[in-house]
Amino acid sequence: MRLTIIGCSGSFPGPNSPASCYLLSAEHQGRTWRIILDLGSGALGALQQHIGLDSIDAVCLSHLHPDHYMDLCGLHVAVRWCPEGWPADRIPVYGPAGTDDRLAAAYGMDPDPGMHQDFSFRTWSPRTPVTIGPFTVTPVPVRHPIEEPYALRVECTDDDGAVRTLTYSGDTDACEGLTEAARAADLFLCEAAYQDGRDEHYEGIHLTGARAGVTAQQAQVKRLLLTHIPVWTDPQVLLQHAGDAYSGDLAVAVNGVTYTV
Repeated sequence: MRLTIIGCSGSFPGPNSPASCYLLSAEHQGRTWRIILDLGSGALGALQQHIGLDSIDAVCLSHLHPDHYMDLCGLHVAVRWCPEGWPADRIPVYGPAGTDDRLAAAYGMDPDPGMHQDFSFRTWSPRTPVTIGPFTVTPVPVRHPIEEPYALRVECTDDDGAVRTLTYSGDTDACEGLTEAARAADLFLCEAAYQDGRDEHYEGIHLTGARAGVTAQQAQVKRLLLTHIPVWTDPQVLLQHAGDAYSGDLAVAVNGVTYTV
């Protein structure tokens, strides 16, 4: 399984990165499968530097804040108005209840039919896994001020039978659900939007570097990759405080880089 960072800027696009978007790729039964974890503001353009849009097998949304889903509006345009006709099936979109209506409202559309002609909307059921090619994605409820925020635990079975696990935190503060989702993950892609020494008084919204490190240590993950870092947050401060709590492999996600899980 390969993870490509399409966008890792927290809360809105930064000068060097779109907002949240992560491409997972794996070989299975003679072809490459590709799923997208979140498709936030500004991500659609950067995504096309890596894949053709018609090769997306599914989009999996952690929650419905614009920096995590808004570029689905652009993908809708690409599907609906391709001059030669869209060459693939409707794209499955997994997300919280009401994802279809939220997208229609964002684009000023009547919800019937909304974007149903372009996307096949599937609603998450907490802790109920879904299978997409070699990927099994399990949404686990976490702690963030919106209805149905999820961390996404992704297990990928290689053709040789080996299983690799990536957990994506979505947006969350520390909570039991996040630790559960990250348990023994090979790679923990974890948000750290709040800067240690500045933002600890905020509760129930985002993690600091220290909170991310504590969660990673409790979950015994093999590798911690900090992401969703806003332009006003210092990654070096996050790394220092995460490293004080977590003894494993630690880094900050870099836009455009591909990591092997």
